[in-house]
Amino acid sequence: MTNKRLARQLQFILEIDKLKAVLRRSLLLESHRRENSAEHSWHLAMMALVLAEHTDESINLLHTLKLLLVHDIVEIDAGDTYAYDADGQAGKDERESMAAERIFGILPVDQGEELISLWEEYEGQETPEARFALALDRLMPLLHNFHTGGVTWRENRVTIPQVEERMAPVSVASDALGRAVSAIVEQAIASGLLPNSWTEP
Repeated sequence: MTNKRLARQLQFILEIDKLKAVLRRSLLLESHRRENSAEHSWHLAMMALVLAEHTDESINLLHTLKLLLVHDIVEIDAGDTYAYDADGQAGKDERESMAAERIFGILPVDQGEELISLWEEYEGQETPEARFALALDRLMPLLHNFHTGGVTWRENRVTIPQVEERMAPVSVASDALGRAVSAIVEQAIASGLLPNSWTEP
């Protein structure tokens, strides 16, 4: 291809197809198969469109959508690190930084730098858009876990304190969504889906 810029852009488009093969722990509501990271990113973008009115800070919605579409692309190389896997969290930042350099480096320099900047903004959590994006990223797995009967909570022996800590960023970005999280957690506890501790082997 004579147009080198276009060739690099198409190479990147083909590369990120690999995100569809990165499996997360969350189960889909209907089929109970594991969700992939591309599906997750799409769903978060739709959540932003629908729930943006509930953010407590003024946000640029388009910018938020960009953050959500970019934030998990590094998982092509780094894999999805389960939220409650303490061992897996070790070295996560380094793995993801290396992945960002390689994957976004496929693009023409200006676009690659823009996407790395978006990814770093999401990770840094210093803008209203990044905070709202993170809130949605934390809310979605809670919805999945609750509406699939707490299967992955049970499989990984997740407790109430762990979930409450994990959900804390939601109320930082949105009081309304934070209250919704509290209600869901209360229902999960009342339904026996989420204990304070696991006693059975």
